[in-house]
Amino acid sequence: MHMDVRNIYCVGRNYKKHAEELGNDVPEEPLLFMKPTHSLRTEEKAVLPSGQGEVHYEAELVLHIGGMWEKGSRAEDLISGISTGLDLTLRELQQTLKEKGKPWLPAKGFLGSALTGPEQPLPEKELTSLSFSLEINGEEKQLGFTADMIFPIQYLVDTIGRTYGLGPGDVIFTGTPEGVGRIQSGDEAVLYLEGTETGRFTFT
Repeated sequence: MHMDVRNIYCVGRNYKKHAEELGNDVPEEPLLFMKPTHSLRTEEKAVLPSGQGEVHYEAELVLHIGGMWEKGSRAEDLISGISTGLDLTLRELQQTLKEKGKPWLPAKGFLGSALTGPEQPLPEKELTSLSFSLEINGEEKQLGFTADMIFPIQYLVDTIGRTYGLGPGDVIFTGTPEGVGRIQSGDEAVLYLEGTETGRFTFT
């Protein structure tokens, strides 16, 4: 865990095709949830929870916040860097919790459920025109484009900042595209940003 991380905000169903692949409605406003800071890991060796059903990977673009949000703030001025990460989910448990009307925390917030590669400087390209991808054991599983986000980065930053506050040390997982699936012990996941490797994890 990074000791300087304050809040981990996450965005659910921010890509239309991902919402559809899970049979979920497309939200009219950002579907926000949080992970405990203890869920964050950057080590290449990742440990999966056992005995709780399937763990699914969700590749995401991750924003690292370096400035304090105020009304009218530009996202580019607040973001100190970006990375690629994995939002790990106990999918069967999540479904059970949803059916019972209970919070997702046990399915989304377990130790090691938020993986992120090293923080990268902001690219020269616009935040609305970035691409990222995930390979599992050498096979591409997910390919995402920020242009396809239902709620673009500026909208997410403003919504979170206005509602909960947003400042230095906060992290935002911005949502996953279609192609999520099961991750198992022995798998290797490699993340890319604009075609360049930005994270690698081996699961046990």
